[in-house]
Amino acid sequence: MTTYKNPIVIERADPWVYKHTDGYYYFTGSVPGYQEIEVRRAKSLNELEDGERASVWRAHATGPMSSLIWAPEIHLIQGRWYIYFAAAGTDKVAKGTFQHRMYVLECDGENPLTGNWIEKGQVKTAFESFSLDATVFELGNKLYYVWAQKDPAIPGNSNLYISEMQNPWTLCGKQTLLSIPAYAWEKVGFLVNEGPAVIIRNGKVFITYSGSATDENYCMGLLWADAETNLLDGYNWHKLAEPVFRSSAKNQLFGPGHNSFSRSEDGENDVLIYHARPKIVTEGDPLDVPDRHAHAQVFSWSDNGFPIFGEPGTDND
Repeated sequence: MTTYKNPIVIERADPWVYKHTDGYYYFTGSVPGYQEIEVRRAKSLNELEDGERASVWRAHATGPMSSLIWAPEIHLIQGRWYIYFAAAGTDKVAKGTFQHRMYVLECDGENPLTGNWIEKGQVKTAFESFSLDATVFELGNKLYYVWAQKDPAIPGNSNLYISEMQNPWTLCGKQTLLSIPAYAWEKVGFLVNEGPAVIIRNGKVFITYSGSATDENYCMGLLWADAETNLLDGYNWHKLAEPVFRSSAKNQLFGPGHNSFSRSEDGENDVLIYHARPKIVTEGDPLDVPDRHAHAQVFSWSDNGFPIFGEPGTDND
């Protein structure tokens, strides 16, 4: 079984990995200071820390894309590279939330480290409010968008939504509420559902997501729907009542979450990519402490086709 020399990348929260057919793993994540988007690549996950890297976009000096650049994701869609990310016009909180909106970049070249990245603008949703952590996936010749957003009519910080896309930067049709923070483990510090990531296996669409504050209480939950159902019908989605991945005091990994999925170098195993802290934050805002490092961990599947993530820092075979 494949094992990894963790952490695979230092000081990169919200890690996103895309394994391409060119043999490279492409990596991005939140850069401390939250003022740029960086892309790395390497032939193995263990080589990403010292692999090729490029700063592909920087925050504007002023305006709505000038502050708190969070959680970029890199995707290859219909032959083109796209980066989805959140940005704000200020680092101040208003009415209990930050002021983020979601944006898209498109690359005009085959190599995302050297190509020119073009701003495609804000992804507009059904209402204008704090929104972030968008991910995309394709199924049945349709492109879907899943994200976190604040609904002023629902208590809490963010809920999860899904919509179909007309193109990689435009939503179309119905916007469906998938999940709100309902259980105690999703509501520690803040009422949060965020950081969705999609994996399709065993006839099901699984969405992992993260809940609670970004300290040691941060953890991962699981949603799922049968792949052949209407994914825009909220009644087709199910939610586990317990988290599927949470802090491990034994292994000194705290607040695991905001994950992505990849495959091992030999193609034999599914790999969970996630961030975690090596210690509990005791002073200051956890968002300002840059010790969320990217980790990689092989996971397995149960007899009934559900993911078994195990414990952070423990090889799961």
